[in-house]
Amino acid sequence: MSAIVYISEGDDPERWRLALATALPEADLERDFHIWPDRGDADQIDIALVWRPTPGALQNFPNLKAIINLGAGVDTIVADHTWPRHVPLVRMVDAALTGNMTEFIIHRVLHFHRKFYRYEKMQRAHDWRELRQIESQDRSVGILGLGELGGDAARHLVNLNFRVSGWSRSEKNLDGVQSFFGQDQLTAFLNNTEILVCLLPLTPETTGIINATSLSQLPQGAFVINAARGGHVVEADLRAALDSGHIEAAALDVFASEPLPDDSPMWDHPKIILSPHIASLSVPASAAASIAENIRRVRRGEAPRDLVELESGY
Repeated sequence: MSAIVYISEGDDPERWRLALATALPEADLERDFHIWPDRGDADQIDIALVWRPTPGALQNFPNLKAIINLGAGVDTIVADHTWPRHVPLVRMVDAALTGNMTEFIIHRVLHFHRKFYRYEKMQRAHDWRELRQIESQDRSVGILGLGELGGDAARHLVNLNFRVSGWSRSEKNLDGVQSFFGQDQLTAFLNNTEILVCLLPLTPETTGIINATSLSQLPQGAFVINAARGGHVVEADLRAALDSGHIEAAALDVFASEPLPDDSPMWDHPKIILSPHIASLSVPASAAASIAENIRRVRRGEAPRDLVELESGY
């Protein structure tokens, strides 16, 4: 007999159970779906569905055959030194998750490009003026990270006629996107980016990548959008760049500490637009089909799809 354990404090487990019951009708998920800290018979657990799992939880299941992540990014899992590294770790690949992120990025890019952030302030000041507008083909957008999420956002921004470039660990070939790769090309990428979008995975190499040095390499008046992980940004450095005027404004969906503490200076900074880590939320009804297929593969003795490469961390 096989069973599933659900380990997450950030979502409704019943939504996932019902969606998965539809996509995996051969399983009895009334009986064989356990919500942590309920382990059921731990020896029967072969699948763990997780999002930011409780540290130490995954080591409790000796017959675990796959860990399926329910969101984008596995940094909290690999940071837990107790997780069983011999168990395949599956990343979330879902059209709805990707589409939601692309919507968010396009919204924020247009908010800055079309100067809506300034018009909102002008409304509060009863200031009726027209601001000079440049065309999208004259605006450069640079995306840190050209994986599933970054690549999709890049393609849609190209379709809106922006000048799009991307930086990644290795060279990527996307139509209409100028590719920069490796540490040696990061400065050139930043020098040519007016709106910087971060969609990188969080790894030891990318932690703190948006810092005083990299911000200074952006053009005067650049914008910063971070929808990846809070650990990518050195928050004090970003605030300093905003205060100096070198960075015009920033849109942040993720933070070093979440929920954002009440006394954080990020809340009331006049040049920061923030949102509570909602850029892209997993949709159980959409994601259940790919999760069910991976469960079937594992239970047939096959390798699951969309495996995380532990060497790279994503």
